[in-house]
Amino acid sequence: MIDVGAKAVTERVATAEGAVSMKAATLDLIVSGNAKKGDVIATARIAGIMAAKRTHELIPLCHPLALSAVAVDIEADTTLPGLRARATAKASGQTGVEMEALTAVSVACLTIYDMAKAVDRGMEIIAVRLVEKRGGKSGPWKR
Repeated sequence: MIDVGAKAVTERVATAEGAVSMKAATLDLIVSGNAKKGDVIATARIAGIMAAKRTHELIPLCHPLALSAVAVDIEADTTLPGLRARATAKASGQTGVEMEALTAVSVACLTIYDMAKAVDRGMEIIAVRLVEKRGGKSGPWKR
């Protein structure tokens, strides 16, 4: 791991997004709440939050961070069709929270896939990317 001990403690915020494209019928099933495994959107939100908190256990050389907030929002997009996920992670510390936001959105998308794969194996996880970060020496960045 890189030594971040000399870096200033600042508020760090990062937002990532991703999506799961699927058949329109699959999206309808999820939105209606009739998926066999239960509430897909609520489960994916919780999975994403839990994943952000465990990023350092999943990604080698990531620092364990005391996150002050993690939000995962998932919305239906009929034009895709599919679900769009957005995750924001926040901490005050000496290193950024980009990996936590990316891990949260990735695991949320994986959970959506897992919960609906029985009805639509052709789903795709797409466009997982960092969209914004603030804090630290390098300053703000926005896609």
